[in-house]
Amino acid sequence: MKLPATLPIILDGGMGRELERIGAPFQQPEWSAHALIESPHYVSQVHDNFINAGAEIITTNTYALVPFHIGEKHFSEQGAELITLAASLARDCADKSKVDGNFDVLVAGCIPPVLGSYRPDLFSVEHATPLIKPLIAHQDALIDFWLAETISSIAEAQMIKEHTSKTNKPCWIAFTIKDEINSDSTLRSGESVYQAVSKIAGQNISAILFNCSAVEVMESALINARMALVANGLENKVLLGVYANNFPPIGELREANNDEGLSIIRDDVSPTKYQKFVTKWINAGASIVGGCCGVSAEHIRKLTALKTT
Repeated sequence: MKLPATLPIILDGGMGRELERIGAPFQQPEWSAHALIESPHYVSQVHDNFINAGAEIITTNTYALVPFHIGEKHFSEQGAELITLAASLARDCADKSKVDGNFDVLVAGCIPPVLGSYRPDLFSVEHATPLIKPLIAHQDALIDFWLAETISSIAEAQMIKEHTSKTNKPCWIAFTIKDEINSDSTLRSGESVYQAVSKIAGQNISAILFNCSAVEVMESALINARMALVANGLENKVLLGVYANNFPPIGELREANNDEGLSIIRDDVSPTKYQKFVTKWINAGASIVGGCCGVSAEHIRKLTALKTT
């Protein structure tokens, strides 16, 4: 896998709320899966929007293709087909686009928190394993690398590391952290970022990122992650990155698959202000940047100005 030659590497933004913004079918509990099921051309449109804004990596729309969002029956009957469709749409959009004519847009195969977002208390290896296997099996041939998103605990990251190591593709792990500003950043499980990075980074895990937390808490997470990489001799082997959400702080018992869990988009983090936060993250060690929920194509467009020459 050939990464972009200049830094920072630009990820895409948030699929779900971008679908809502362009008028695609969008509702809870299906979240971003609703458009994939009803009108998949909207998913392609969002991929294209992010590529046209400057994204060098797009992420498959598989985040909500789990029973937590689409239900047990729908997952068992159509899960494999929908996972393949989501990966195919991203692959098709990437293949028809070039960035500066130098390299293909890369496709990240999304591995979501299969038992629920922001809820480490719901996770168990026993229940998660049968859900992660089809997500890997039906994307593997179509993606360039794995991106595990919104991971709330070390145990969940370890399970994903184990299963993705059986493929021939690297994996990036993106942790979600508590929306609390302090010097000792913690995952939503309460485990420290330092501990998580020390246990997970390396081998097939070639990047550690932080996503779906507030912009204000990311710099501290990067500092702690960088310290862990240095302590473990991995600072030149594992990349760091951030793609924050554009939501108010998310609580610990959030139900992410109902209308009460549908966050409002902040009105105080414009594309220009987001760019300023991203500059801080780059200075703190991030070489991969993008956006999560509520971060639009216009936010991503502003990040391209931060590319080195």
